[in-house]
Amino acid sequence: MDIVIKNGTVATASDTFRADVGIAGGRITAIADDLSAAREIDATGKLVLPGGIEAHCHIAQESATGGMTADDYRSGSISAAFGGNSCFIPFAAQHRGMGVLETLDLYDSRAQGASVIDYGYHLIVADPTEKALTEELPQAFARGVTSFKVFMTYDLMKIDDSQFLDILSVAKSHGALTMVHAENSGIIKWISDRLVASGHTAPRYHAISHPAAAEAEAINRAITLARFVDAPLLIVHVSTPEGAGLVAQARLEGAKIFGETCPQYLFLTKDDLDRPGMEGAKFMCSPPVRDTPTQEALWRHLQAGTFSVFSSDHAPYRFDASGKLSKGPEATFKQIANGMPGLALRLPLLFSEGVRGGRITLNQFVALGATNAAKLYGMHPQKGTIAIGADADIAIWDPEETRTVTVEGQHDNMDYTPFEGRQVTGWPVTVLSRGETVIDGGELVAEPGRGRFVARARPDFTGYPGTRTPELDPAWNFGAEIAP
Repeated sequence: MDIVIKNGTVATASDTFRADVGIAGGRITAIADDLSAAREIDATGKLVLPGGIEAHCHIAQESATGGMTADDYRSGSISAAFGGNSCFIPFAAQHRGMGVLETLDLYDSRAQGASVIDYGYHLIVADPTEKALTEELPQAFARGVTSFKVFMTYDLMKIDDSQFLDILSVAKSHGALTMVHAENSGIIKWISDRLVASGHTAPRYHAISHPAAAEAEAINRAITLARFVDAPLLIVHVSTPEGAGLVAQARLEGAKIFGETCPQYLFLTKDDLDRPGMEGAKFMCSPPVRDTPTQEALWRHLQAGTFSVFSSDHAPYRFDASGKLSKGPEATFKQIANGMPGLALRLPLLFSEGVRGGRITLNQFVALGATNAAKLYGMHPQKGTIAIGADADIAIWDPEETRTVTVEGQHDNMDYTPFEGRQVTGWPVTVLSRGETVIDGGELVAEPGRGRFVARARPDFTGYPGTRTPELDPAWNFGAEIAP
């Protein structure tokens, strides 16, 4: 063995136990007592956990209107590693007029030689042409990109229901997972136009312009479409009890429906958008943050298993003319870039308020932060667990270390953090990726470019019976072949 992590408490998504962990050739090769190696890491009093998998972040990505996120694959991966992550899956965003393979080639060039941790892509599909559907999406899948994301809002990104069904059907036929940003575009436009016309343009009105009804309607429609063609679907960044309830009900009925929520919906409220001047712009994201009763409802859904993954939705736009204020200091809420940073704080926040706060178990923490993402996105058991043969992607946590969040303590390329001043207990002190130390004692020790692209496999949806639509069943519809 090359390395042994000794004297720690090991936790997976199912078990917690005392053991040493042996590593050789970048993989876990032994889990036992009294192991030894040339290099030993003493984890006395520490937790030895699978490295986190940050599965929802926007890195080196242009918006449809041309704005670029502040973090590239170097700064983004470093920030992720300091937050206890050993792998992340940013988005590769296709825009209209771009080919799918052209998009992947572009993001390959941006990631090459930059990341300190392993990475993959979710492909955003905004232009589902016939070529994209029949040729390029299958080729993307063959390249190991096995998750596609679509939008139901934003004029330059949204797809209609027919296009959504096309993408769901292609994804289903190849075993891929579709992800959806579910908000009703018509509701948002209707209320936004009326707010602006009446002079209500401050950041606080962003929360009003994206009402809970817009999310609930779109989630209901997205689930209906996915169930119609019996395709797996992940509803990202669920922000309302209504939306979470729809996900829970669909799962109860056996549909291949999965949910995700994010730290901002558990720790921030719409009151943060009502800060003086333009300060509220720092807290603008879509869907917006809601209120305290919503936070409590979302925690209950997190505890009950409605949400399979807990992700940051790190969308870093600086609080200056390059980001949030690109349209000037008097911009309306409709002109302010949506999104906030949080890549490195996802896991510490969840550990502090979830595990230390008695809301979730340590094993649930591991599942939400690593294992479930590895399973959903076709990386398990290579990643997301501590098991013989798995990649030695490990985060060693000090459960007693207490820190106060400051922007100076972050390692992204941002000039603010929405969680400024919050105290958290529990912090990752050492992070290994494939047995190589990335973070040690709070210091970066890995070189940019050591991270590898992870070609992901077909996700396993065993255990979800799915749904059956009679009109698509040749045995019922007079032999017509309608969908794959």
